[in-house]
Amino acid sequence: QVQLVGSGGGLVQAGGSLRLSCTASGRTSCISAVGWYRQPPGNQREPVAAITRDNSAQYADSVKGRFTISRDNADSTLYLQMNALNPADTAVSYCHAVADPADTVKGMCDADYRAQGPQVTVSS
Repeated sequence: QVQLVGSGGGLVQAGGSLRLSCTASGRTSCISAVGWYRQPPGNQREPVAAITRDNSAQYADSVKGRFTISRDNADSTLYLQMNALNPADTAVSYCHAVADPADTVKGMCDADYRAQGPQVTVSS
C-alpha cells in the first residue's frame, strides 16, 4: 500500500553534515506520523526523531540541537538534516511511517510501514 525509499547518507568527517530523505509512494494518505530510526553497529535499533502530520517534532536526547526532522506532504517526502555529526552517529538508518489507527481498523491501511534507509558513517 505504501512504499518508502530512503536516500542520502554517506561518509562524512566528524563535525560535518548529511541529509537523509525518505520518499513515500502508493497510498500516501495512509501516512500519519513519520520518523527515523537508526541501528549503530552492534547495537539495537533506536528512535531518532519523529514528526506528526501537523509538524510536531520529537527528538532523541542524543540528537537534540543537532538534527532537524521535516516533511513535505506535497512531495510525500521526509527529511532528516543532521549537523555536527560524530562517530557515535554511525548507523544504518530506517524510515518509519505510521497510519492513523482508525484507518487501520477500517482495513484501509496497514498499521505501519518501514524501509531501510542509507548508511551514515562518520569518521573521526
